[in-house]
Amino acid sequence: MAKKQTPQSTQICDSSAVRLPDDQSAVGLSKLAWAVAHPARVRIVRLLIGRTSCVCGEIVEEITLAQSTVSQHLKILKESGLIQGEVDGPRVCYCINREKLTEFKELVAGLE
Repeated sequence: MAKKQTPQSTQICDSSAVRLPDDQSAVGLSKLAWAVAHPARVRIVRLLIGRTSCVCGEIVEEITLAQSTVSQHLKILKESGLIQGEVDGPRVCYCINREKLTEFKELVAGLE
């Protein structure tokens, strides 16, 4: 069977024409994007957006993952700043950090 020939482009790719700007927001965006890079963490964020606060046990019941797994996801989200946690006796109450969520939305919108 004969190979089908395709016309070759006369343009040569000039990689020097592409320059990325020094973007200080790239680090912040990458940290926040990593925080929501797992479906369970996205679900946790969505759960907390709809509430003013949430006890960790409620999150485990809602997400239906092991307590230790949920705790690991909460740790990642808290380190990113997307959520905040306050100790309430033997429990930790988590809530969404609205300022950080707004920052994340703005950083994503700035990708255009």
